[in-house]
Formats: sequence, structure tokens, C-alpha cells
Amino acid sequence: MTRRASAIVDSDTLAIRRASRIVGTRIAIACTAVVLVVIAAVFLYILSEISPAELFEPVPDEENLKVGAVDLLRGAAVLGVALILLAGVMSWLVTRRAVQPLGDALRIQRAFVADASHELRTPLAVLDARLQILQRALPVSDPSSETVVELRRDAKSLIQIVNDLLESAEMGGVAPTVKESVDVVAAVDMAVQSMSVIGIRKDISVALLAPEAAFSHVPSASITRCTVALLDNAFRFAPQHSVVSVDVAVSTKTVAVVVRDRGPGIRGIDPAHIFDRFAHSGMAVEGGGDTRSGFGIGLSLVREIALRYGGSVEVVESSAAGTAISFTVPRANHR
Repeated sequence: MTRRASAIVDSDTLAIRRASRIVGTRIAIACTAVVLVVIAAVFLYILSEISPAELFEPVPDEENLKVGAVDLLRGAAVLGVALILLAGVMSWLVTRRAVQPLGDALRIQRAFVADASHELRTPLAVLDARLQILQRALPVSDPSSETVVELRRDAKSLIQIVNDLLESAEMGGVAPTVKESVDVVAAVDMAVQSMSVIGIRKDISVALLAPEAAFSHVPSASITRCTVALLDNAFRFAPQHSVVSVDVAVSTKTVAVVVRDRGPGIRGIDPAHIFDRFAHSGMAVEGGGDTRSGFGIGLSLVREIALRYGGSVEVVESSAAGTAISFTVPRANHR
């Protein structure tokens, strides 16, 4: 069955909507409090001017006073409710217009990042090609060979960063339609095999626990990319001689990929904010792993892809015993 293409709700749009709701709600609450205070003052003034026995008496002088005390109180209550509703609508409209420049700024930022990434890809590719030629030309015994290898590794890292920036900036439009179901386990296993090589250099092993197969309509490349990003983040904070586990859990409607490390946990930042672009923990990691405090754009890209296909990503656990991050995608029936 063909998966219907759905419009993307990216992380920037969600952040703007969340900010709009928070600000609008606060404005509405403040206006409501003011209205309630005014109405309460009106009630107290009316009740202070008449005795309880006179409250329900008919109007004593119908020529000069057409409204009784109860009618005044009822009218004040209706007016208060109307003002509260008006305050809610006005706060929603004002807030929506107020955050519009923020949305425009974020779109300009995405456009700039995409343009800059496009411009950087070609010279970096040329640099890597020239380093590759130099590496092949040098004899094995040349003392510069190791330096050239390190330069190529650095060039590849820069190329990967630029590709991540470009992919994150270009998230928009309509999610591609995937007609056939994709084996999530196979895509995750591909990422595990690729990252295991990096884990060996850091003396970190990767353990995959998964069923035989689990299917989704999310492209295989996207699932692999997300798993690689989660493993890369786990390697940053995992201590040496530890195990990073990757579990694939299947439910009725979803397939979840959970990556767990044995690091010191997320520190100095709300775990929910580690998926923000260029998020930083604000402090170095102690007790193992790299001292870098940045989470880069890898986790931001994971959230973009998850939202793109109707999934989600969240921090399942973060403590001194380690951190677990779950990437969830909708499940598909395999035919």
C-alpha cells in the first residue's frame, strides 16, 4: 500500500508554534486575571451598596433606574466572559503576528546554510581528490604518508559536516513517498557495521539486539543515517572498554531504535534541547568520552528526519549510568 505523502512540520516550525502557544497563553492568562479583578470589584461595589434583602427586590424607581441589582451582576458576568474570550482571540492573533519575524529569520538562516554548504562541497571534494592523488604517489616508507592520511581523514570529516548541514537546511516540502516497505533492522545493521570500525579505534564495542525483521515506509538511507548519528553521539560520551547497545523494538504501530551508552549522562542542558541545532551542554564531559560539549547537528538531523516521516525522537533515559535515545518511525505491514 502506498504511503501518502505528508507535509513536513520541521523542528523550526514546531519551535515557533510552541513559542506562540506559550506567549499567547501567558497574555491570555494576564488579560483574564485583569478582567476577573475588574468584575470582582464591580460585584463587591454593587453588593456593598445594597443589603442582601434588597438584592432581589424589584426596581424601586423604574423611571430613573431600569436595571435591578441581579441584572447588573448578570450583565457584569456576561461582559466578563465576553472580555475573556476576546482577550484569548486577541492574544492568539497578536502572538501569531509577533513570532512571524522569527519564522522569517529561521528560513533565511536555512537558506544561508544551504547556500554556504553548496559552495563548500566542491572545493572540499577537490581537496580530498588531490590528497588522494598525493597519498597514492607517496611511497609507503615516506614519513609524510601518515600526515597525508590524517589530512584525508580531516577532509572527510569536513565533507560529512557540510553534507549534514546541507541535508538539515534542505528539509522542507513533501516527504518522499516510499511504495515498498523497508526492513528497518537491515538498515540499522548497516549503520552498526559501519560504526563498529570507529568503535574499534576507540575500544568501544556495539551490540545489536533486534528481531529478524521490522518494516517501515521510511527510506533505508534515512534510517541508516539516523542510526549513525545516534551511534556517533554515543561514541562521544561512552568511556573506553564499554558497550554501546542498539535495540530495535517493534510495537503495533511503531518501530523504535534505541541507542544506549554507558557514559555519564547528559549534563548542563535540558535533555529535550540536545536535538536543537548546534546544542551545547555547557560543560565538559567527565568520566569518559570526549571532552567536547557540543552535540553538533547530527541529533538535529535525526529529529528532522523523524518528524518528516511522522516519527519521533526522545531521550528515554539520562543518568550517571548512561544515556538512551530512541528514534521511532511508523510501522508498515510487509507484503
